[in-house]
Amino acid sequence: MADGRSETGSPARRRWWRPTLTTLCGLLLLGPAALAAVRVLGLDDGTVLALPMAGLQYAALLTLLLTAALAVLRRRWLAGLAAVLVGLQLWWLVPRFVPDGTEVPAGAPRLRVATSNAYMGNISPTALVDLVRSQRLDALAVEELSGSAADALDAAGIRELLPHRELPDGTDTAIYTRLPVTAAADPAWPTTNVTITVDGRPVQLVAVHTYYPLGDARKWAAGMHALRDAVPGRNHNAVLLGDFNATLDHAPMRSLLATGLADTHDELGAGLFPTWPEHNLDLPYLPPMLQIDHVLHGPALLPVSIEEHTLARTDHRAVVAELAVRDS
Repeated sequence: MADGRSETGSPARRRWWRPTLTTLCGLLLLGPAALAAVRVLGLDDGTVLALPMAGLQYAALLTLLLTAALAVLRRRWLAGLAAVLVGLQLWWLVPRFVPDGTEVPAGAPRLRVATSNAYMGNISPTALVDLVRSQRLDALAVEELSGSAADALDAAGIRELLPHRELPDGTDTAIYTRLPVTAAADPAWPTTNVTITVDGRPVQLVAVHTYYPLGDARKWAAGMHALRDAVPGRNHNAVLLGDFNATLDHAPMRSLLATGLADTHDELGAGLFPTWPEHNLDLPYLPPMLQIDHVLHGPALLPVSIEEHTLARTDHRAVVAELAVRDS
């Protein structure tokens, strides 16, 4: 050729990577798009799709990166579609970073509660009792609590701090409380519960531990639905706390919140702070990635603060929340 270039060295041949990267970006975009469809349609309710749904926030990050890549590649129509998907994902996720700004009356009595998964009874009893003491807890829900772990908590001094407890036979979920129990457990709730009084105002505490969707998605959804079905007529002064094995994107969790309950993390702009896995003995190098431990409450309570705490020998971060109890 006159310019000395071979056909294989032409600009068109040298740009082979552009359509290849476009195709790769398009294929990667199918995942977040499918996940968005699952969320819109609620297809994760009782299905294996509950597992990928837990990572929706990470799919949003991937979509954002793909949008930027497609813009650089000048694939405008595909970049536009990706941008629309980013907008949908941000519509779901951004409000979780923004506090609701709820004003708490200065004179409203406070209730400090916490939830901790004991990791099949392996949790350090001293660490958990130290948490109760340092955080001045009024009530504590413990999941995966074995009989030996309960005895170890007694030996570590939990009775001196939280002398009242509810641990029904045949369950692994307990409630410890500093405040006396003023009413028997309500059998309508499918899990451990007690009623206490905070400055004359009754509050019903419900400890939650649903099955995990990786083990049986239908059983997990059934447990969530049982909670949802028990809420009507009981949500006003209720506090549901524990290991829900669900994020705020899962359809069963959204259905539960639709009954009038509120998620304290979400209200305080901490809706994406992860609680699992923490120091997982099976996956020791995996950082916390998912928020599956929650404190939900009814309209008789208002959010004040929420924090996550790392405890020895458990794969969940403990969640400590302070709630204000207002007049009914």
